[in-house]
Amino acid sequence: MTTRYTDEEWLDHINQAEKDLPNTPVIFKVPDVGTEAFAKTIDHTLLKLDATKEQIDAICEEATRFDFKSVCVRLKWVDRVVHSLRGSSVDIACVVGFHEGTQDSAEKAADAKTAVDAGATELDMVMNYELLKQKKYSEVYTDVAAVRDVAPYPIILKVILETSQLSPREIVAGCKIAEAAKADFVKTSTGFNGKGATQENVRLMKSVVGDNMKVKASGGVKTVNDCIAMMEAGAERIGASSGVGIMEEAKSLRKQATREARMEGVEGY
Repeated sequence: MTTRYTDEEWLDHINQAEKDLPNTPVIFKVPDVGTEAFAKTIDHTLLKLDATKEQIDAICEEATRFDFKSVCVRLKWVDRVVHSLRGSSVDIACVVGFHEGTQDSAEKAADAKTAVDAGATELDMVMNYELLKQKKYSEVYTDVAAVRDVAPYPIILKVILETSQLSPREIVAGCKIAEAAKADFVKTSTGFNGKGATQENVRLMKSVVGDNMKVKASGGVKTVNDCIAMMEAGAERIGASSGVGIMEEAKSLRKQATREARMEGVEGY
């Protein structure tokens, strides 16, 4: 498999990407809170090692009830989730190389293929950010490309950078490598290693990838305000284990806003 560029060539691309970063931040449009479009930004997630089949069944029921974008689980649960979500509009996402990202590329590719063969429609793979920090850019690219190769589009590939472990420059590098490997999303965090998503990092990631890729914010996103902050910074997908709480809060806020609008209408009349 090609390495796309030498490490020195990658360095040139990364330097250029830093130079091309916009000076003025953009505030992105957020779907109306509490709507179906808002719910469809959420990947309902359960990744703890001691998850039970009853908990997996529960998040599938919740995802169907709230019409989330996907349910995101570990490989061992993909078959069960596929069965539980059959007939719904909810996608099946599986993590790869989780959560360290240091697994051998062949192992990541094999797990990705197994997940897709079992019915997964999306993959959230962890980039080998340790190699990224060592500036072994060609190896990082080959790692991501190996997964993309066994899971071509229309499988959605999201690449987790683990931003809490990276400098801004390393985040830029990770974004450019994921883009070159034809991933669909760059994603902030696993939620298992340090601080999760921040508005600053999401904004940086979106500034790097522009319209070429999408951004997913995950790790510590627990409230409607958290979601709004991430989406205004450029995230189009939210990874959360708190999806139910977020949507219950969102629907409550929407009802409150509707009541207040009606009251204003009556008073104006």
